[in-house]
Amino acid sequence: MNRQLTPNDMSSFWMPFTPNRDFQADPRLIVAADGMYYTAHDGRQILDATAGLWCVNAGHNDPRIVEAVQRQIATLDYAPHFNFATPQAFELASQVAALFPEGLNHVFFTNSGSESVDTALKIALHYHRMRGDGARTRLIGRERGYHGTGFGGISVGGIVKNRMYFGGLLTGVDHLRHTHDLSRNAFSRGCPEHGAELADDLIRIAELHDPSTIAAVIVEPMAGSTGVLLPPVGYLKRLRELCDRYGILLIFDEVITAYGRLGKASAAEYFGVKPDLITTAKGLTNGVVPMGAVIVDEKIHASAMANADAPIELFHGYTYSAHPLAVAAATATLESYRANDLFARVAALAPVWEEAIHSLRGLPHVLDLRNLGLVGGIELESRPGQPGARAYEAMKRAWAEGLMIRAAGETIQLSPPFIISESEIQALFGKLADILRQID
Repeated sequence: MNRQLTPNDMSSFWMPFTPNRDFQADPRLIVAADGMYYTAHDGRQILDATAGLWCVNAGHNDPRIVEAVQRQIATLDYAPHFNFATPQAFELASQVAALFPEGLNHVFFTNSGSESVDTALKIALHYHRMRGDGARTRLIGRERGYHGTGFGGISVGGIVKNRMYFGGLLTGVDHLRHTHDLSRNAFSRGCPEHGAELADDLIRIAELHDPSTIAAVIVEPMAGSTGVLLPPVGYLKRLRELCDRYGILLIFDEVITAYGRLGKASAAEYFGVKPDLITTAKGLTNGVVPMGAVIVDEKIHASAMANADAPIELFHGYTYSAHPLAVAAATATLESYRANDLFARVAALAPVWEEAIHSLRGLPHVLDLRNLGLVGGIELESRPGQPGARAYEAMKRAWAEGLMIRAAGETIQLSPPFIISESEIQALFGKLADILRQID
């Protein structure tokens, strides 16, 4: 171990979503990154099978992005976007809007997926209020949904541990049933065939609360952090139909899926379903500088402009909205996606990825294998009384074997950079197979 690269005291940093005591006993420290690989503190090369945290889509140390940020920091370090602006922010907004379905043509910049979600929820409430429909205050999420860690996000989210410690949260929130159904859909390739009817749970909720009280429904088109849960065929289309029937806004949380993860610019494009708002982050800047964006339909923006009751049309924003460094990183990231045709590369690699992940079927304790685009989920059987222990052990063993994977609950989650090669895919799943065989 290189002592110069190992901190002598790890007690001050309270790590997020981490068993801190266990980590300090066996730290996994990263000191550099390039292409598909991290460098560990002991000099080993670690294949990044998670794109950092679902965000490094173009690979690490992309020269376009590095150079753009370097130029920007030497030119303009910070400028506010309250009553002032940088020209680059407007250009980036135009480029971002062009990636999404027609009509979703306005962009509100944030600094994370959590902020994007809270922003979208506020815009939805604002839209109804300014149209004179102020009774629409209810927000509907989904069981097992993950929408970041702001109070709005955990309120509409449906992961128990993310909610249970933090009081009453937002009022007037309800949740659709989740779509995970191992009994009918285990080992599906791509989206499962069974479960579109689960969207009709919105009918039950609407009849319970009165649809005229519901402002918005928020779902992840493909749920990532909760375990790589894929939408049943026809589910999202049915949800769109019901939202239209009841006058409810539909929000897609695409913090993970936007910017190419499924082989298209957005899951909305991939599934052919247009929501009213889309939340994004992660792949927008390749993870280089924190940034998020909410993509807003023209009707919502036009209503805010037409119905404003003050010179400021929306009383919302962040000190670092459209930060110059983030704008530079995002602009260069979009350029990298275009120059290297990375969305098409994902679509081309998806069948190879699918075959590789389903090669793990039949290994010990594997309950299900799920895939879509360059996303994979390996659900393991829990040890009695130890939920999540097997996946966590797999994550630690993988690190020792030169792989970075993610464990959430009892699901191993995979989401590599788009530059991964076919040979690296085969090596990744070969090592994973060996690891799974070793775990009791």
